[in-house]
Amino acid sequence: MTQPPPPPPNQPPQQPGFGPPTPTPPPDQPAAPPAPPAPPVQQPQPGYGYPQQPEPGYGYPQQPPAPQPPQSGYGYPGGQPAAAPYGAPGAQNPYAQPTPPMQGAQPGYGYPGQPQTVPIQPAPAGGGRNNTALFIVVAAVVAIALIVGGGIWYAGSSGGDGKKSDTASSGGKNGTGGTGATSGSGGTGDAKEKVPADPASSVLFQVPMPTTDDLVSTPGSWLTDKVYAKSGIAEVVGYDPATGAKRWTIKLPGPVCQASEHIGANDLTAIAYQPKMPAKNSFAGCSQIAAIDLDAGKKLWTKTVNSGDSPISFENVTVAQHTVAVGSTSGGAALDLDSGKLLWQPKTDDTCYDAGYGGGAKLVAVRKCGDFGSQQVHIQNIDPRSGKVIADYTMDSGIDYASVVSTDPLVVAAQAGADSKSLEYFSLDDKTGKLLAHISAPNDTYGGRCETTTVESCKEIVVGGGKLYLPTAEHDGNGELGSTNEIVSFDLTTGKPTGQRVEAGDGYTLSPLRMDGPNLLAYKRPPYNKGGQIVSIEGVGSKATELLENPSAQDVRNAETSMLPDSAEILFGDGRLFMSAVFANKPYAGAGKQYLVTAFGTKG
Repeated sequence: MTQPPPPPPNQPPQQPGFGPPTPTPPPDQPAAPPAPPAPPVQQPQPGYGYPQQPEPGYGYPQQPPAPQPPQSGYGYPGGQPAAAPYGAPGAQNPYAQPTPPMQGAQPGYGYPGQPQTVPIQPAPAGGGRNNTALFIVVAAVVAIALIVGGGIWYAGSSGGDGKKSDTASSGGKNGTGGTGATSGSGGTGDAKEKVPADPASSVLFQVPMPTTDDLVSTPGSWLTDKVYAKSGIAEVVGYDPATGAKRWTIKLPGPVCQASEHIGANDLTAIAYQPKMPAKNSFAGCSQIAAIDLDAGKKLWTKTVNSGDSPISFENVTVAQHTVAVGSTSGGAALDLDSGKLLWQPKTDDTCYDAGYGGGAKLVAVRKCGDFGSQQVHIQNIDPRSGKVIADYTMDSGIDYASVVSTDPLVVAAQAGADSKSLEYFSLDDKTGKLLAHISAPNDTYGGRCETTTVESCKEIVVGGGKLYLPTAEHDGNGELGSTNEIVSFDLTTGKPTGQRVEAGDGYTLSPLRMDGPNLLAYKRPPYNKGGQIVSIEGVGSKATELLENPSAQDVRNAETSMLPDSAEILFGDGRLFMSAVFANKPYAGAGKQYLVTAFGTKG
């Protein structure tokens, strides 16, 4: 394998929440209605879309946990006042509406040469974040095999999924939200997606799955006015958005392992990749950072960052305005997007390091300080060019990880307990660091998920227009077409439900994609006999307008439903839907024809 064991392509996790998807064989494509759901659980749950009131003093009582490896999840130390668990009798919920008993949460849906090391003096210290001990390495590609003992490769979604961009400076159409993405400056301005006279779509083009005898990462997809770009095996390819004709190809010495979820100024973005094609069942380190001009199809520069004498293997790369930020437990850096010039590096010592960054309109760091077992997580809004801390929020003790859902407005997610898959959302003032609202989202009531140890990887979660949009957990529908769900929203200032509630319809399940001005774009995964849809949900109500509906032909539906919203990359713009895989793999027997990309479009 070219990565430490990731999931097979586009497979759903066993349940929503934090943590990488659990590997399972690819599903057989359904040709008949799914089997009836399991009997409902006996304990009635609150109405879909309405959480229990958050308990004062965020945290849950328990015995202090034994030290766990970093990927173990969120823990809560003892000493906290007792709090009733979610859904327990007596935990009153003033926002709940009567509903039938809820089912448990259902599964959702470049080139080798002589290495050249050039030390560069760090920029002046900004807010105490710079580290003069680290050096930037300028190289076409440094062919170094980095053995990562016990390392984890993160399959967090990249720029695809209909995700975010620096909308203030970019013409890119990755939007301001995504399948599990933030919504940056979304919620303002006019909606740009037009309602077609006929929403019926057809297949514009399909890119076959690359041939490989291993599991190879292919994260990264971006949409601009001129091109749809997608990473393949050790390459990034630009396609004509309407026809799929190749416009350019950027060859790389190794697979892409991380990709920015954002498009910066002048349609530039950034990736991190391995310095060579690793041997099967191995990983060469995610050490190479590169900026790409998506419209021109050019790799502008390649850099590495050293910790001591070794290049850092990065777990996160993002773009904020004109800055590329990369992070890991071993150190990080911020580089100029246009030139690759080192801007600043965070201080890394025995007690503090930047775990990673969230980008887009602003730059937010998740910084950890303290000894293992008693680390404190800080959420820091920082100046992208200097690294100066603008605002700092300290998470409660016992929270080991946090994911950036949105940088503008600033929203982060954390887990609600050491063994919980439920998420807690924190809306923060990015100027003062003050907590504005705390929103509890039990996983038996809500969908949406974030990778445990990847700072910017939340999916099916969108922020925009002063709201947090979440899908509810799947539950029985009213007919015979299977499960369904809803999308609900919460006020980011008060944390309370807004009352907005949009139903998917019998057999369909809704996944938030991104904001389109004041409206939310969402993908509707179809029942067994229909094609999927893209709908626009008005920002102040529950009206959903259909923008696209895919063909229901079985072969087309098979290709579409292999791209699950909580694992694949989904982009929508100008009446076109692009769905792509984040892994290429050796074909499974009986899996049918597999595609790296399937694109749909309406006639106008």
